[in-house]
Amino acid sequence: MEFKQSLAQRIIIAFALMSALVAGAFAMGIVATVHVVEEKLISAGLGGDLQRMLLMDNMSEWSHRPEPDQLFYFSGGPGAFDLPKDLRHLDSGFHEVFREQLSYHAMVEIVDGRRYVLLQDQSDFEERERVLFAVVLVGFVLSLALAVFLGWVLARKVMAPVVRLARQVRHRDQLLGLAPPLAPDYATDEVGELAVAFDATLGRLRQALNRERLFTSDVSHELRTPLMVLASSCELLLENPGLDQRGRAQVERIARACGEMRELVQTFLMLARSQRDETSVAPQMTLGQVAQDLIGLWRAPVESKGLELVYNTGNPLDTRYNATLLHAVMGNLLRNALHYTDSGFIRLTLLPSGFLVEDSGVGIPEEKREAMFEPFVRGSENRGEGLGLGLSLVQRICENQGWSVSLSTMEPNGCRFHVELLLEGGEA
Repeated sequence: MEFKQSLAQRIIIAFALMSALVAGAFAMGIVATVHVVEEKLISAGLGGDLQRMLLMDNMSEWSHRPEPDQLFYFSGGPGAFDLPKDLRHLDSGFHEVFREQLSYHAMVEIVDGRRYVLLQDQSDFEERERVLFAVVLVGFVLSLALAVFLGWVLARKVMAPVVRLARQVRHRDQLLGLAPPLAPDYATDEVGELAVAFDATLGRLRQALNRERLFTSDVSHELRTPLMVLASSCELLLENPGLDQRGRAQVERIARACGEMRELVQTFLMLARSQRDETSVAPQMTLGQVAQDLIGLWRAPVESKGLELVYNTGNPLDTRYNATLLHAVMGNLLRNALHYTDSGFIRLTLLPSGFLVEDSGVGIPEEKREAMFEPFVRGSENRGEGLGLGLSLVQRICENQGWSVSLSTMEPNGCRFHVELLLEGGEA
């Protein structure tokens, strides 16, 4: 069974239920005791009074009168003692009799075929009984309120170390290499064992992150040298006047690929070396400036495929963002749209604090939308030469910068990527 309440709420509920069970059992015991008293003690007292009357008086003349709150009858008796109709059906023993607004306890005795009935007004008893029931009800409600209060106090006390441990684990500094261990701050109980387990898990996570950063940094760093060689060679080839038009186009294509690779390497280096608040040393550009650069870069490839590249400048804010990371996010989304669109358009729309990249391509099935941001996941068409890392890189950069990216479908077909650039990702 899945509980939606927090652990503290479950402790309070458990206390309330336990109190309701105990207090309810206690209240039912009191009610049962009252009925036992009514059935046993009162019937015994009333039966004793009836027996004394039968012993002290003869059956012809009743000189002994009942108590002021009692009524006496018998079958076949004279005058006021004659048995009323509402008492003639009663068997021998203890009964309750109700007459209009009054109620009576009745004791019936049958001697030699004659029926004797002694009634006692129970109004005072019922009043005391109502007071007792009211006290029991108030006690039940107060016990529930006290249980909820004690449960709340105990839940706060019991959950305090767990809440503190959760906050420490969630804190971003716990992923740093110099983060102190958690276990010494807790007693050697279940919470302490949980802290030890978190220390071990966080330690393995730190090692994995360090290995990833070192690998990404080393690979990116080593790639810069051959990329510089390729870029320099392309520049020298383009300066050769004997290069024909076809060869020049191929060299320019290689140069563009080198430029994209340099930007990708720079993005990886920036993500591997520092946290998001340390990337402010990178070049800063506005959303419009980055979009203008990418429109100039991608217009030729898009139009050469027979597509229409639509650019809506909108009214973006003058907020400045990390140029390298924003360039990588927008560029990967445009590249993804180009790969999966055969006809129609690719549209880039700037918003006050973000942008949209829309296309009329093949689209992405609903069951694969969430997985599209995972590494090595590609669309069903598997077009182009990519490895399925573009959208994963977009997601990673957005998480690093405090941005958000979402995917939705276009009608009748196509995709829409919405990137929201929060102010935490840059500075005004």
